[in-house]
Amino acid sequence: MNNLFNRKYVVQGVFIVVLLILVAKLFYIQIASDKYFISANSNVLRNIFTYPARGAILDRNGHVLVQNEPVYDLMVTPKEVKPFDTLDLCRTIGIDKKKFDKNWRKAISQNGYRESIFEKQLSVQVYARLQEKLGRYSGFRVQKRTVRQYPDSVGGQLFGYVKEVSEKDIKNSGGYYRMGDYIGKSGLEMSYEEVLRGQRGITRMIYDVHNVAQGSYANGEFDTLAVSGAQLISGIDIKLQKLGEKLMQNKVGAIVAIEPATGEILSFVSSPSYDPNLTVGRDWGNNYMKLFANPYRVFNSRPIQGMYPPGSSFKPIDALIGMQEGVIDPNTTFFCPGFYQAGRHRVRCEHVDGNTNLRRGLARSCNTYACYIFQKLLTRKGMKSQRAMYGDWEEKIRKFGFGHKLEIDLPYERKGIFYTEEEYNKRWGKRWGYTTVISLAIGQGEITATPLQMANAMAIIANRGYYYRPHIIKSVGDNREIDEKYRSKNFAGVDARHYEPVIDGMEDAVNAGYGTAYASRVPNILLCGKTGTVQNPHGKNHAVFIGFAPRVNPKIAIAVIVENAGYGGSYAAPIASYMVEQYLTDSISPGRRAQADWMMQQNLLPALKTKVKPGRIDTIRNRIDTARKKPDTGSRKTTTQPTKAERKP
Repeated sequence: MNNLFNRKYVVQGVFIVVLLILVAKLFYIQIASDKYFISANSNVLRNIFTYPARGAILDRNGHVLVQNEPVYDLMVTPKEVKPFDTLDLCRTIGIDKKKFDKNWRKAISQNGYRESIFEKQLSVQVYARLQEKLGRYSGFRVQKRTVRQYPDSVGGQLFGYVKEVSEKDIKNSGGYYRMGDYIGKSGLEMSYEEVLRGQRGITRMIYDVHNVAQGSYANGEFDTLAVSGAQLISGIDIKLQKLGEKLMQNKVGAIVAIEPATGEILSFVSSPSYDPNLTVGRDWGNNYMKLFANPYRVFNSRPIQGMYPPGSSFKPIDALIGMQEGVIDPNTTFFCPGFYQAGRHRVRCEHVDGNTNLRRGLARSCNTYACYIFQKLLTRKGMKSQRAMYGDWEEKIRKFGFGHKLEIDLPYERKGIFYTEEEYNKRWGKRWGYTTVISLAIGQGEITATPLQMANAMAIIANRGYYYRPHIIKSVGDNREIDEKYRSKNFAGVDARHYEPVIDGMEDAVNAGYGTAYASRVPNILLCGKTGTVQNPHGKNHAVFIGFAPRVNPKIAIAVIVENAGYGGSYAAPIASYMVEQYLTDSISPGRRAQADWMMQQNLLPALKTKVKPGRIDTIRNRIDTARKKPDTGSRKTTTQPTKAERKP
């Protein structure tokens, strides 16, 4: 009986506890929390991501190179969409019905309950029209963001571009990126992505049944603010950059200018270039494909990806090593009969110089003199030690920045080609010596360098023996930070006293009447340099010039490569001289202005070869041949000639 009585009270107690729980839950739902109030009134609580402005990029004088402008993405959650006038929406945002259907299918396929971008990057004007009607389109909202804008329309390969993230980007981001985010894909935008992108913010926003924002939930207590990206200050001089791109228009090649005292890049020109504004906005995809299809490969960043034999611009380096090793001195002379005989191979010189010393040999760019230096370097310990001496020579050349990356703060830098002793052993076995690789003496053969490496070699000579790693950005953010590797000196291993005799020859190359770049001397500025003519098996030779100025306390070191331009003194040296004068005097002297304008107008783009598919009839030539085979219709014999248009292949 007592057990029955006790069981009764236990059951009653359970019911009382359950009742108390239900009452407490109702109290929480109706009074303590507004979550269900929001739902009951057909309101929607959404997490609205606020995207920070990417950090601006400035030139060395504070001029804005890269900035932001506002755009708006139209977002959609398909399951929240109710019937509406689709044509009205199309007219408002400027798309057709076909594009609307495509966007809608894409949104449905991703997830009907998940918000996604319906139409991206609407302009401020379109947003203003849309905002007035947004209440008609349930399930749609507008999300603000910024896109890049390049005021000077230069530096396409330098700045790079920003693109929507891929699945791989999201996976590798450690949870930072989401679908619809943007990421730097090339150039500075890629190298400094983590500091440029800033930090995304979140606003928990309440929307009513009419899709109108009612304010931030809980007065913004749970919101986080977006943090803008860090500002970058570059070493670029925008006036110099714009001049370089004008001088190189309709030409293939590159210009790299460096401040020797810091390693900061003053100008970074890759030609042909493109307007970086073409990679921004709703037409980005179409513009990208057009640029990608350009046969002159405009996305190729030639200053760090173009690999060219350095040619005669390599000769000062060998001369420095020759003096450091004691195989020559400034007074050493060699006889130049117009060639150098290396076994069965003859290296020709452009002229007969007779007895030539170091200074004149560099000024005249004497191949014979350079070959004798190379011979002495590789045979200084006897003929049997040539291969070992090659390894020693190669190691010394690498200290000047050749054969390895300089680790500039840009992606996709290439290291160039520079054979080691082991690589030659694999090719030739043990049967090779200095005569086998004599082309290296004049910067040809199994050696290529980027324009950046060539300009850096000039910075070493300008500094009389050392360099700072070249870099575009000189400071990051308010704290003016910079990677420590760009602050330390890198020594080339040649004593400072050996540089002056080499610089004497480089001074004469530009300023003496017999110098190879005499036509490019600069008024009141002592430009020291070296021309080069790079052999090109596919067409006309490439023109090269490297140099620095002024001779005392140098402010600029420069390398110019112009493909298919012939001798270095014809195009590369004049372009370099205009760049140097512009940087040091902030103008080009009136007497040289017309020459600079003429240079800008020159078109040296190589002719494109049209390929005819095998088996395809060449209708033009077929028509010509048919015409030639027609019998004469008159008494006088005639010959049918192709028209000017038909003579084109």
